[in-house]
Amino acid sequence: MNSPTRREVLAQTALAGAMAGLAGPALAAGPARAASAKPLPPTRAVWIDGAPPPLNAGQTWGVPWPQGTYPRKQAFRAKAADGSAVALQTWPIAYWPDGSLKWTAHAVGAGELGAGLTIEPGKPGPDAPGVRVSESPAAIEVSTGPATWRFPRDGSALIASATRGGREVLRNVRLVLQTQDAPEIDTAPVGRKTFESALDKVVVEQSGPVRAVIRVEGRHRGGDRAWAPFIVRFYAYAGADSLRMMHTFIFDGDAARDFICGLGVTADVPMTDELYDRHVRFTGQDGGPNTGLWAEAVKPLTGLRRDPGAAFRDAQIAGRKAPPADQMAAPVRSALHLIPAWGDFLLSQPTADGFTIRKRTAPGHAWIRSDSGQRASGVAYVGGASGGAAIGLGNFWRAPPTALEIRGAAGETAQLTAWLWSPDASVMDTRFYHDGLGMETHAQETQGLNITYEDYEKGWGTPTGIARTTELRLWALDTTPARDAFPKMAQLNDKPPRLMAAPERIHAAGVLGAWSLPDRSTPQKARIEDRQDQLLNFYLAQIEQRRWYGFWDYGDVMHSYDVDRHVWRYDIGGFAWDNSELSTDLWLWLSYLRGGRADVFRMAEAMTRHTGEVDVYHLGPYRGLGTRHGVQHWGDSSKQPRVSNAIYRRIYYYLTADERVGDLMRDLVDGDEALTRVNIGRKLEDGAWPKGEIRASFGTDWSSLCGAWFTEWERTGDTRWRDRITAGMKTIAALQKQWFAGAATYDVKTGTFSGAGDKMAVGHLNAAFGAPEIHVEMLALIREPAYDKAWLDYCRWYNASREDQVAQFGKPLGPNGLRQGHSRLTAYAASRLGDKALAERAWTEFFGRGAVEDLNLSTATKHFTGPDVLNPIDEAPGVTTNGTAQWGLAAIMNLALVSEALPASGS
Repeated sequence: MNSPTRREVLAQTALAGAMAGLAGPALAAGPARAASAKPLPPTRAVWIDGAPPPLNAGQTWGVPWPQGTYPRKQAFRAKAADGSAVALQTWPIAYWPDGSLKWTAHAVGAGELGAGLTIEPGKPGPDAPGVRVSESPAAIEVSTGPATWRFPRDGSALIASATRGGREVLRNVRLVLQTQDAPEIDTAPVGRKTFESALDKVVVEQSGPVRAVIRVEGRHRGGDRAWAPFIVRFYAYAGADSLRMMHTFIFDGDAARDFICGLGVTADVPMTDELYDRHVRFTGQDGGPNTGLWAEAVKPLTGLRRDPGAAFRDAQIAGRKAPPADQMAAPVRSALHLIPAWGDFLLSQPTADGFTIRKRTAPGHAWIRSDSGQRASGVAYVGGASGGAAIGLGNFWRAPPTALEIRGAAGETAQLTAWLWSPDASVMDTRFYHDGLGMETHAQETQGLNITYEDYEKGWGTPTGIARTTELRLWALDTTPARDAFPKMAQLNDKPPRLMAAPERIHAAGVLGAWSLPDRSTPQKARIEDRQDQLLNFYLAQIEQRRWYGFWDYGDVMHSYDVDRHVWRYDIGGFAWDNSELSTDLWLWLSYLRGGRADVFRMAEAMTRHTGEVDVYHLGPYRGLGTRHGVQHWGDSSKQPRVSNAIYRRIYYYLTADERVGDLMRDLVDGDEALTRVNIGRKLEDGAWPKGEIRASFGTDWSSLCGAWFTEWERTGDTRWRDRITAGMKTIAALQKQWFAGAATYDVKTGTFSGAGDKMAVGHLNAAFGAPEIHVEMLALIREPAYDKAWLDYCRWYNASREDQVAQFGKPLGPNGLRQGHSRLTAYAASRLGDKALAERAWTEFFGRGAVEDLNLSTATKHFTGPDVLNPIDEAPGVTTNGTAQWGLAAIMNLALVSEALPASGS
């Protein structure tokens, strides 16, 4: 490579200074922390909800470190607020280029932890009882202290047994999938089938001493068919009587014949107590300290015509073992066989707005309605004085249709099931929602796109290959918990507590790009911060008001609004579900980093779970690609890396060390191979390329892939992923028009671009899917001066005036859409080059044609009730999700890079 020019050297020097100032010393040039760096604040982990939870079953979180602070094998210890030692497990999850720690993950066990913990270098301790893992050819056994769990290597059971004090309280935990071959029962008979889990692989991913992780893979098998792959992880923490369970289900069936009518996790619970000493519990509404409880016995002793005695009634209500039977009043004792024993119980949540509880004595007899409510918190228990089990289904009312079911409680073994898709509901119908409307050619499809914004193509709107990940919890209990224990279990299930590093501490490490902490020191800064909060609050409220809930939908938001109907355009092509369009995920995560809001964290977490699973293909011809926004999450025919983009997942991964999200990002390192199977530009005039050649854009394609490669380089230190990025950088810089060419021929084997690149093709979307954010990080750590100049030129000229563009290039670059969002590119160039005029221009672009309104973005709302709407709603007709995401991301980056150029006040 040629020697860098003086301008390039100056640019690199400016980069080092600018990055050191905007995000801490870790992004500055050089392998170690800058000598002038501010001292690192104490490394504390605090509860995101602001107070210790009533029940902690173990915690894992991530902590970032400035470059050069600690070597990769550094040990850490944890201290409680009172200075006492807390057992800690630590492992690295990312490294700086010099090999020093960039992110570490930490785990602590169950029990009270007070207001938070402090992490510091040192030998971990104390040597308290922890998780013990033992392996044999037949099984893996994990003991947390209170409970021992046995995971078999093969068969159908994910967990063979769970014991307390040597007594088995749970066995044969397995997955169940029920299907029918038609969506409705018409004149023709409907065939139904049941499939159960069949194990392919069981491995120990972590073995303690504080946390153990068991990963189970397999398929659902019935007869001679095995389909619907699953990946289930179990998390065992020292001192916990429960396991956290992460369940991933991949749909690889045929939407036209595989109609799922039940998807669940079921377990067997031995029942040995007297029928009147057997108890069933469903946690009720709220999911907090005031959670209700439905609590009944299999054979009730209360409300009878004859009184068994207060001691028996009190024990049954409390869930305690009743006194000896010979102390029961004789009229009741002699007639116990005439009191019905209720064996089956069902809590069904078909929608987010209501649940019912029914029970029956046995199959073949009528169900009796017991009670109902609005939003159940998702925990069921069955057992007695000698032990029992509970299961919790996360986001129970947010991802309906769900159910909790207990069967056979009057027999020797009860079945306890959490239904992720309830058999009590309509079947899961994933077929495409229309018949094609006569669109057979690309020209006709383009006409359809122009009217509904939907990119339709026959056969491409398939769900085959999408996934869903759900969090559950299993308890192995030595007796029926006291009534006041169930609200704690409900809160643990419905709103899991989280320890997290504070925003100030994360920011001080200089990680995750260009972002700053909230600053209201001037009227204009305060105005921007207030607008950010207004937008966050608006979308949080819209989730509830618009009922953006459901198995396939929860976690996503809508794209655009229909002011005439007062609804989001849920049924209008590409205006419906957002599917990560213009980086909504990234806006939420950076908003959380800045403010540490628990509600924003949980919204972003739900979006990460949804968009990374439902909106992305995990197998089949579209594997590695995501689906553009539409009426159905998988319906649009545009399949692109801009949606599967790893940059949307990586913040969550580093904050939580979540293994499933880590898998999703790792699965994308060969994502460019999908471009050999899917010609993204096939409907464009220039979409026909010579055989064997692939067209890739620099932004929506290559920059999205860079997110996966950069993250894998961080996570492993493997330089081939850095080299993959540099190969693209060098060859983009070698093109005549560089980034202004927009796209070029791409070689999947080498990761290089080729061709003349002599035609301008500037697109407004090319830098709208995380490209600015990943470039901040890449260019701080990867030195390619020619490419660095190419990117800075693009940042500088994209939003320049038409006159300046003509003077520079001989013609304007184009319509220059999304000017407000692209103001962050101008800000980046200004910061790198130390250009005050460019910094001022960035803010002029940001404020646009009025007060923060370049994309017609206004948070002004109007409340509607009565016959204008179905339910009371707040409407903000000036808000679009595209505009919100781009405005938010621009505000965040501009404040981080050029806040000094922001006028103190403005109109």
